[in-house]
Amino acid sequence: MTALELKIPPVALMLLFALMMWLMSTYETSLSFLLPWRRAIAVFVACAGLAIGLGGVVAFRRAKTTVNPVTPEATTTMVTSGLYRFSRNPMYLGLLVVLIGWAIFLSHPLAFALLPLFVLYMNRFQIIPEERILSAKFAHQFTAYKETVRRWV
Repeated sequence: MTALELKIPPVALMLLFALMMWLMSTYETSLSFLLPWRRAIAVFVACAGLAIGLGGVVAFRRAKTTVNPVTPEATTTMVTSGLYRFSRNPMYLGLLVVLIGWAIFLSHPLAFALLPLFVLYMNRFQIIPEERILSAKFAHQFTAYKETVRRWV
């Protein structure tokens, strides 16, 4: 386990990335591009991201397990229904989709360039440590789940 694993709550990380995306888009305004209907598209995409993320939270609440991303060891049950049939991490996918909506709104290539960094950070410092804990806790059930459901989509 490294110092950054499971330390920064994913919502805080998303907000930090959103701020960095905005700062980068204001740094070099000449790179901005015109995207027709950008506000409407951005709102639609961001709302889709919120719906995906909230769907994940609702599924966890229904299963009466923790939604706290910094304490995955407190997980009491595996959730494999609903959105979890398609993605092992719909809450994180929802955050990414919100950031995609924000990048569309900003209409700047540097904003889009930060999206893969968000995914890489989430994989390394949030998802992989969570999967290590879930694998130890749920052994064969988690292994079978990983084999049938992708990490993001």
